[in-house]
Amino acid sequence: MTSHILLIVVFAALASLVFAVLMRDDPREQLRVGTYLFLGFVGSAIAMGWLMYPFPL
Repeated sequence: MTSHILLIVVFAALASLVFAVLMRDDPREQLRVGTYLFLGFVGSAIAMGWLMYPFPL
């Protein structure tokens, strides 16, 4: 069984890597933008999950 948080982290890592490489040319800027995107993806997914937790299926 695969953990949802593991899937979120893998998706966030791959998506932020692609977006950072496409958006910036300088490797230092790529790292900065990629880190912000990664944290944004993971943070927003956790926040949305936490906000939806009280609602029943």
